[in-house]
Amino acid sequence: MKDTTLVIMAAGIGSRFGGGIKQLEPVGPGGEIIMDYSIYDALKAGFNKVVFIIRRDLEKDFKEIIGSRIEKAVHVEYAYQELSDLPDGFSAPEGRKKPWGTGQAVLSVKGLVNEPFMVINADDYYGKEGFKRLHDYMVDRMDASGDVYEMCMGGFLLENTLSANGGVTRGVCSVSGDGYLETVVETYDIQKTDGSLTAKDVTGAPVSVPSGCHVSMNMWGLPAAFLKELETGFPEFLASLKEGDVKSEYLLPSVINRLVESGKARVKVIETPDKWFGVTYREDKQAVVDSLRALIAAGVYPEKLFG
Repeated sequence: MKDTTLVIMAAGIGSRFGGGIKQLEPVGPGGEIIMDYSIYDALKAGFNKVVFIIRRDLEKDFKEIIGSRIEKAVHVEYAYQELSDLPDGFSAPEGRKKPWGTGQAVLSVKGLVNEPFMVINADDYYGKEGFKRLHDYMVDRMDASGDVYEMCMGGFLLENTLSANGGVTRGVCSVSGDGYLETVVETYDIQKTDGSLTAKDVTGAPVSVPSGCHVSMNMWGLPAAFLKELETGFPEFLASLKEGDVKSEYLLPSVINRLVESGKARVKVIETPDKWFGVTYREDKQAVVDSLRALIAAGVYPEKLFG
């Protein structure tokens, strides 16, 4: 069986969660967190390594709450995303508080991952079937040779990924007739208001979002060679920043979008029938707890995932 790695982005500050580290909030009957269910589904699908991307100031708590349990079930490694982790010749501008986004986060696994890998968010529930479908595609189709990167992503319907408690950020996708990604645009503050969808672009200006479109939930299947593209693109991104810009982020979907548009990558959009849920806001937690209890009652998960 081909080696495959699950990479979990868990360095988020969780500012919208109203205090605390939202990735570590217990939601299962045995104190499980959302990450536990993702890891459980990934191991069942065939992944055989997990890399956590975390902040160094979270390391002690993270390892106590998560790592010590997961290390008993699968090989675990850690990568670290820090504001100060920059290429030679660059420094963080005064006033910047957060690291540089999902592109920098995934770049941090360079040297730890040499096989096809899946990237997910720590605080999103993706569903069992998505892991299986993407893993099978990665094993069957993700060849390291060739001039074009073969990739895949989990495709979710936008309406199935909204929060009832506020706006969310999604990668809004355009998909070709044969199921390949044409564009993905990071779109902000998406919410349903009075039955209609509202959203904003990166500048905060209102944009329209088509009903029924596919969105990326940062569930990507990627070849290890893609890390070279992230490494090359990061200093280019930093050099393009205007003076005083302390908020722009180096985003994974934007890098993938550029590769698709230039013909250097093909991304298969793999639909998943599972309904997403997550803890973007503190008020989301009870809905997640209730959804997981329903899945346990239906026999999808055991009462206790890991010993």
